[in-house]
Amino acid sequence: MPQHDPGRLIESCRVTRGKGFRLAERPTRLDDPGIDKPGAEAALANAVDRLDDLQQRLYAEDRQSVLAIFQAMDGGGKDSTIRAVFSGINPQGCQVMSFKAPGPEELSHDFLWRHMAALPARGRIAVHNRSWYEEVLVARVHPEVLARRKLPKARVTKNIWKERLEDIAAFERYLARQGVIILKFFLHLSKEEQRQRFLARIDRPEKNWKFDAGDVAERAHWEAYQEAYEEAIAGTAAPEAPWLVVPADRKWLARLIVAEALADALARADPRYPETDPQARAALLEKRAALEAEKPED
Repeated sequence: MPQHDPGRLIESCRVTRGKGFRLAERPTRLDDPGIDKPGAEAALANAVDRLDDLQQRLYAEDRQSVLAIFQAMDGGGKDSTIRAVFSGINPQGCQVMSFKAPGPEELSHDFLWRHMAALPARGRIAVHNRSWYEEVLVARVHPEVLARRKLPKARVTKNIWKERLEDIAAFERYLARQGVIILKFFLHLSKEEQRQRFLARIDRPEKNWKFDAGDVAERAHWEAYQEAYEEAIAGTAAPEAPWLVVPADRKWLARLIVAEALADALARADPRYPETDPQARAALLEKRAALEAEKPED
């Protein structure tokens, strides 16, 4: 097995332009990822340590922020991946939002409205478990979801999905120009692996709470969702807001790729601790001298 190469793994998943993108050509399982499960778990711990250091620098610098978006089919492993990757980060500098079906107040606004309030402030990392992409995925597969948006009939045309993707791409471009580092992860799961995970949720009592009969019903729309994801990724992939189509049939590998991609993006952003100017440094030394003078005698 060749030596683990994080850069190669990340680049094999990255999508920065939509032309020619085909989701069916992207693997859900890598035959030779260059690392085995024990090695991946050790590498994940190392990547989480690097993330912790970089997040502290990001928080202190207070100029940039990170938005990590997670999308997947049901059973794709979003929750466990978020838990594994962000377990070692200071919670004061990180926020996780899980977006469910919009309620009455949210439906009274545009589809981006509820997400704007959850964007990261400078110095912080925001994790969105599902996102505005649900409005070009679920709403596309299930027309009744779009109907609940109460849009003017004149605005619901055959071009609505193309228009929404244009709006999302423009909004993400705007965020990037404001100093938001955007990474969008699609945990790419095979239909068979999803079936096995649903069976495990039924067979293991401690996982019964995770099982939703509606998830099985959604399998009937598998191809429609794959088509919607393909168009969403192709329509919004950009250098400033890349997608990472992560092979997710093996959770241990998916977690490593996500952690390495985040650490790499933050390292490239190079957040730095603020430098103290000479005058402020002199004032600090004065305070230090005063504290030293308070030292009790032996």
